[in-house]
Amino acid sequence: MPEVLLNLKIEKLEEGGYLATSEELQGLVAQGRTIAETLEIAQDVARKLIESYQEHGDPLPFDLSETEANTKYSVKIPVGVV
Repeated sequence: MPEVLLNLKIEKLEEGGYLATSEELQGLVAQGRTIAETLEIAQDVARKLIESYQEHGDPLPFDLSETEANTKYSVKIPVGVV
């Protein structure tokens, strides 16, 4: 399966933990204790949703174009400081 990039919205929950959703892939909802855990769960959920679309012959709700190996990305990550 080619690799695709999905935009995720990550929210901190009042009761603790984080919630990830995607406007590009309806049904993608992932919750974890940390951002890293939430991202890992979201990746697994996205993979399963895409596999389900493909197994049922449904069109994907986004362009399934492969990412280029030499593409550079800019991301922000949380770092705890004591």
